[in-house]
Amino acid sequence: MHQEGIGSWPARRARRTPHRTALIHDGAPVSYAALHAHTTHVARTLRLHGVRKGDRVAYLGPNRPAFVASLFATGLLGAVFVPLNTRLTPAELTHQLTDCGARVLLRSGSVHGGADWGDLAAIDVDDISPTPPADEAAAHETPPTEPPDVPTAPDDPCLILYTSGTTGRPKGAVLTHANLTWNAVNVLIDEDLTSHEVALIAAPLYHAAALGMQALPVLLKGGTCVLMDSFDAGAALEAVERHRVTSVFGVPTMFRRIAAHPRWHEADLSCLRTLVCGGAPVPEALVGTYARRGLVLRRGYGLTEAAPGVLLTHDGPAGVPHLFTDVRVARHGAAADATTEETGELLVRGPNVMAGYWNRPRESEAAFADGWLRTGDVARLAADGGVTVVDRVKEVIISGGENVYPSEVEHALLAHPGVAECAVIPVPDAEWGEVGRAVLVAAPGVALDADEVLASLAGRLAAYKIPRSAVIATALPHSATGKAARQHIKDRYGSA
Repeated sequence: MHQEGIGSWPARRARRTPHRTALIHDGAPVSYAALHAHTTHVARTLRLHGVRKGDRVAYLGPNRPAFVASLFATGLLGAVFVPLNTRLTPAELTHQLTDCGARVLLRSGSVHGGADWGDLAAIDVDDISPTPPADEAAAHETPPTEPPDVPTAPDDPCLILYTSGTTGRPKGAVLTHANLTWNAVNVLIDEDLTSHEVALIAAPLYHAAALGMQALPVLLKGGTCVLMDSFDAGAALEAVERHRVTSVFGVPTMFRRIAAHPRWHEADLSCLRTLVCGGAPVPEALVGTYARRGLVLRRGYGLTEAAPGVLLTHDGPAGVPHLFTDVRVARHGAAADATTEETGELLVRGPNVMAGYWNRPRESEAAFADGWLRTGDVARLAADGGVTVVDRVKEVIISGGENVYPSEVEHALLAHPGVAECAVIPVPDAEWGEVGRAVLVAAPGVALDADEVLASLAGRLAAYKIPRSAVIATALPHSATGKAARQHIKDRYGSA
């Protein structure tokens, strides 16, 4: 086997633990042997559609076995997997498909089923799933058709995950096979995952956290992933009890909804061992809610560009870098020594850090400082190595685990003929942690209707990006350089 990438994982696991359950979806188990067969079948189909090493294979669909098989199948061919956010509009998706130069688009489920993707080959991946044999034992003992064996090196690109900087222009973070593997190793070590792990994959796999912090480490170890098409608190509690789930990752909104469910106090949660919450600041009150049920809610910090794990709490609120990941802080361009407590921009280095942004050489260069990834987040580094993220340099709004980039929303707002100037700021929200608020300045002679302006964004931006409220201002404060003074705007208009 010439494969040194993650595409070989199903075959390697199938020869070790073919009978063990890799995935559960809608109550149906999928063995490692069956996952290997499914992966091989998808790889051969992609090859018939002309996919070769280096080509980009986009995927649009919910958390299903087809997602996992498509990821590994793309890796088998040495191609690059590009999972797309199902909540984006067709226009937003088209931009990312064009930017990455996708060779094919794999679709699962009914997401944007009627959209026009132009000349791009769109394949319904559900239709190419192999029919399981009547005798499940036969699936374990009969090897699948010989899979493609394309030489793949650890540093070859494996995955493009789209994120955005403060400019709001989507950028594809390029993660190599080595990035994903080392991140999985970090998780296996720091979360003590075992081959008997049963992980509930309730967060979307097109985000780095669910994929990198749960699915890939668990599958590498030989555990089981319980896939949910979409998150529902009641269904999550039921899945925990039914499948004896041991591990859950989620954003604060998910954990808050689970704890608010009527069955929270009576549900049997004795099987849970590892709970990791990330993607947004985690309130102490939420940690206390789980502690009262005897559960430790650990807080993680990461970013797509780090595949994504960087920090994980253990016995207190401060995070500790993953074993093979190093951090430091930089203030005014000078890196602080780890033996002193300093506050500054958090920098990250390690084998899990991305290769760069897809076709963005300038942004890639700007993302690093002397080989360290610049996170854009402010952190306090203690002498004992504990790290506390205290603020964000970037203006990103994190709403229910989804990143909302104000400049992207502002650009869309300015397309309204009645809006002369605007700013989007975060405001606290009990359900989502924080949401966007638009501060609008009307064009001369225009009586602006704030609700109508927000309604005009429907279909142009994903629903989670659209501000939940808007206010009309006579003018926005500006800095000496002419830029909108965001802190002054937040101070004036940012109350809940």
